[in-house]
Amino acid sequence: MKKQQAGQPGDTRAARGSGLPGQVVLVLQGGGALGAYQGGVYQALHEAGITPDWVIGTSIGAINAALIAGNAPALRLERLRSFWDRLARPQPMLPFAGDGFGSALGNLATLSLGIPGFFAPNPRALLGVKAPLGPEAAAYYSTAALHATLLELVEPRRFNDGEVRMTVGAVSVRGGGMRYFDSRDEPLGLEHVLASGALPPGFPAVRIGDDWYWDGGVYSNTPIEAVFDDRPRRDSVIFAVNVWHAQGPAPESIWDVLGRHKDIQYASRDESHIERQKQIHRLRHVIRELVRQMPASRQSERDVRELAAWGCGTVMHVVRLLAPRLDGEDHTKDIDFSTEGIEARWSAGYADTKAMITRAPWRVASDGLEGVLVHMPPDRAAARPEPGQTP
Repeated sequence: MKKQQAGQPGDTRAARGSGLPGQVVLVLQGGGALGAYQGGVYQALHEAGITPDWVIGTSIGAINAALIAGNAPALRLERLRSFWDRLARPQPMLPFAGDGFGSALGNLATLSLGIPGFFAPNPRALLGVKAPLGPEAAAYYSTAALHATLLELVEPRRFNDGEVRMTVGAVSVRGGGMRYFDSRDEPLGLEHVLASGALPPGFPAVRIGDDWYWDGGVYSNTPIEAVFDDRPRRDSVIFAVNVWHAQGPAPESIWDVLGRHKDIQYASRDESHIERQKQIHRLRHVIRELVRQMPASRQSERDVRELAAWGCGTVMHVVRLLAPRLDGEDHTKDIDFSTEGIEARWSAGYADTKAMITRAPWRVASDGLEGVLVHMPPDRAAARPEPGQTP
């Protein structure tokens, strides 16, 4: 098959001023304090002049998405940084902090007192786990503080002005299905962002219309499927920012088991989703090529045109970024709002993304039948090569 420059077939559109082959999509996984890594990713994109056309998020990813889509371009990084600075808490200074007690005490304080500007203990929860508090209060914490913070840092009207498309994932409490609220299809407000981050039983459900919604991570914590299922399909460079590790060593203790279990649960099978989409897009490209081999007289027939509609020539570059493990982290890492933890993760996101931008793997020529190409940092790619993945 003849090689073609990636991004040429299909509905190609250069990202705003970036020179990337198609729309730029930023996909942000949920993960509490781990979301600081996503802030560093955005900083690197911002400094490189790469402006997302579409931001998709679940849980903390939805909050970061709102801080990007809900602000003018010149304010986005500043507001994102301000949000994470407000959440950061100094780690207790103890002589035995090196043994992990300092971080443990900091996380215990988070569980006991909450995080100012984010969440606070719900006094009504003291009535007991069987007390009928109603969907809006049946949780250990209140997120009223988060609502106030976002009102200060975000202009919700910008969600719907068309400058940056925003999608957030939440799961129906009563129906049990995943729903992606998309600013292209309906007006979005802060309630959609809060619903996407309403992880039970910590945070209460949020009402939207006639239904109640919880954190999308209950169903699927990696919202990349929203891109692959989008219509019409178009060439894309997708920065998929993950903070949970699907792969890891076998745990040696029950404490390790708790961490490994959480990583697997919230990684949400993102690799298998991408692998399946690679297969589907290859089939779409095959259909397109088969139709091209037919005589022109047959291509114009109604039945052939209907079948040909299943094919396409779009190319999607998936740039997979993964937050590194920090020394000493455990299953409570998603509530590690220590200044040190937030700064370390932010810096890692910044460094990883700068390295990827320098490599610019989306410039690589691709096989004409490949519709989804996966690009990973060199060290991780060498450890786990995948078909269609650039070296």
